[in-house]
Amino acid sequence: MERFVVMTGLSGSGKTLAGDCLEDLGFFCVDNLPALLIPPLYVLIRTSSPAIERAALVVDVREATFLKEFPGILDQLRAANAPIELVFFECSEAVQHRRFSESRRPHPLSRPDVTLDEAIRAERESLREIRQAADRVIDTSRFTAHQLRAFLKESYGVEGDCPMSINVVSFGFKYGAPTEADLMFDVRFLPNPYFVDELRAHNGLDEEVRAFVEGQPETPEFQRRLYDLIEFLVPRFIAEGKSYLTVAVGCTGGKHRSVALSEALAARLRQSDLPVHVSHRDLGRE
Repeated sequence: MERFVVMTGLSGSGKTLAGDCLEDLGFFCVDNLPALLIPPLYVLIRTSSPAIERAALVVDVREATFLKEFPGILDQLRAANAPIELVFFECSEAVQHRRFSESRRPHPLSRPDVTLDEAIRAERESLREIRQAADRVIDTSRFTAHQLRAFLKESYGVEGDCPMSINVVSFGFKYGAPTEADLMFDVRFLPNPYFVDELRAHNGLDEEVRAFVEGQPETPEFQRRLYDLIEFLVPRFIAEGKSYLTVAVGCTGGKHRSVALSEALAARLRQSDLPVHVSHRDLGRE
């Protein structure tokens, strides 16, 4: 095991976002783990097969025994020479107050007789010793969500980490558009192989259908414009911090045109050295 990152700190300081970011970087991540389960989880991760090289935990005052148990558990892991890095996230009181006000979520220490300001100050005081024990303190007061992601990727990413994965999915509009799509393209403007007797029983994975779809006069220009657009957008999505991109291509039934063009698009995108997965949601549904 190369790295075991334990993230803690003030509520509203960005720990959950940090956990999501490290998970995108290939870390095995657990959020809000009870403090007493940290040592057995560490042993499980260290002895897992296949090996888990990088893991990250988010632990904080949301868990009732955290303040009582965590300092001793930290000492126990360090005494065992665990490759642990304790990272403490914090922000100014004003920023913390603003974030809770904007999110409208209660502070973990809030009570009917405890104001938000009182809860913020109580948490800050209760975590003082843990902050002093941290290997790294990250103040997120001046970070936007995108800036924090970029900072963490620079700090915890390694060479070879994939900045983004792409999912290309074909679908049929008559079954509804996929809600998870980030980009959606309608290819029903192309002639439908369904109305060609010798192609109706085939689908877009078959050479006959692929040749028919790609042989239409409009197809090469459409594909060129589509590839140019996506290749323009991908590096900008990566810079913005996006880890997953779903590109949906739809035709009437999700059997012929969308399948053939999704396969062609996935093949083109694989040339960019990004992980690309292609799926056909409605193929075989008719």
